[in-house]
Amino acid sequence: MQKPSLPSGTRDFGPKAFEQRRYVMGIMEKVFRLHGFQGIETPALENLSTLQGKYGDEGDQLLFKVLNSGDFLSKVKEEDKANIQSKELLPKISNRGLRYDLTVPLARFVVMNSNEIQFPFKRYQMQPVWRADRPQKGRYREFWQCDVDVVGTKSVVSEAELIDIYLEVFKVLDLGVIVKINHRGILDSFLSIAGNQENWNSFMQAIDKFDKIGLEGVNTELQNRGLSHMLEVWEAYSKLSEQQDITQLIEGLRNIPELQGEELELGILALTEVLELVTDKSSVMWDLRLARGLSYYTGCVFEVLPNDQRLDERFNIGSIGGGGRYDNLTGIFGMKDVAGVGVSFGLDRIMDTLAAIEKEEEVTNQNGILFCCMDKESLPLAVTLSRELRSFGLSAEIYPGAVKLKKQLDYANQRNKQWAVIIGESERESGELSVKNLVSGEQSKVVQSELRNHF
Repeated sequence: MQKPSLPSGTRDFGPKAFEQRRYVMGIMEKVFRLHGFQGIETPALENLSTLQGKYGDEGDQLLFKVLNSGDFLSKVKEEDKANIQSKELLPKISNRGLRYDLTVPLARFVVMNSNEIQFPFKRYQMQPVWRADRPQKGRYREFWQCDVDVVGTKSVVSEAELIDIYLEVFKVLDLGVIVKINHRGILDSFLSIAGNQENWNSFMQAIDKFDKIGLEGVNTELQNRGLSHMLEVWEAYSKLSEQQDITQLIEGLRNIPELQGEELELGILALTEVLELVTDKSSVMWDLRLARGLSYYTGCVFEVLPNDQRLDERFNIGSIGGGGRYDNLTGIFGMKDVAGVGVSFGLDRIMDTLAAIEKEEEVTNQNGILFCCMDKESLPLAVTLSRELRSFGLSAEIYPGAVKLKKQLDYANQRNKQWAVIIGESERESGELSVKNLVSGEQSKVVQSELRNHF
């Protein structure tokens, strides 16, 4: 007999984990809606033509491709099957893939529905995405993203609002975080030093590893990539990231002669305006070394890291959120000059972080009513009463069958029920029900007609 198993990098979520995740998502959704965002959903499957080329070469390698239905090899000639290369074979056997993120599907959605959308379009979306990555702590092949985006405006008010949304959600979750920000324009100022676009791309890939390998590691990486001529400017630039006085940081940037230019000034201006509008400036840090997602981000970039004293110093899960401005993204689908900015919450990493500070019990609500019948004659009354309570929005269920009371109460406690309504022959005759508070242990008699008002 085959032993059941899960694909690597995927997980089941039992009732407790499900409730915890729904609780966190409920907090996010409430904050999103308070800021005027509207929800959408897109298919798990997208055309590969929609997905490929949007995440860089590395991202394309992580796309899950779905084989065409039926005989997927039917369009491949027999003489080609033994010699054909994988890149040549792919278009013949697969034209769809699982979505890699929620941003590219959003761009497709906006282009396809532009006549019905009211701009600026403020949308949120909470759905799973898939990446063929190597599974490890905090990194899964199937995971959820919870995104908020504003499409159709270039105002930095949107950047500031998204940072505020981050801070509001994590405040309710009682999880300390730091929001790192940077700007593509500042990083673009390295292009003249790099010499060409290919060198600049290689430079960005190297400095994006800073959090994992540190300054010396990045220096070695730059040397190995043939970018030793950028080391001196990079080290001066990197040192400025440790400067948290914004005025001195800006002055330091302007004192590096190799970086001067319009792109640098545009980046400085945008970040200065964003920081002025953010409510809680103490939780926001300008990190010059932040270089995420530059294959499509064009302006501000964001990254959220746990910053909670209750976390063990050995806990290292990486970012739990991130995003940026992508003014040119819809252009890949033929709709030019549509600005956009968005951020994502990494639900799975957030849950892992909450677990690390042992907050699971705070995201599990103890509620609900269980009807315990002492005999089968009491079942019809329990059905009627439970149906009535549910009509008033109360969670009520009946233990299926008239077994020993201890077994029914054990079930109620395991299910985190707060109340048990016990019905037997005496309760039916008197019209008074036995109601037990399973948290305090107190038990009282409640007139049947007053049962709803007791909870």
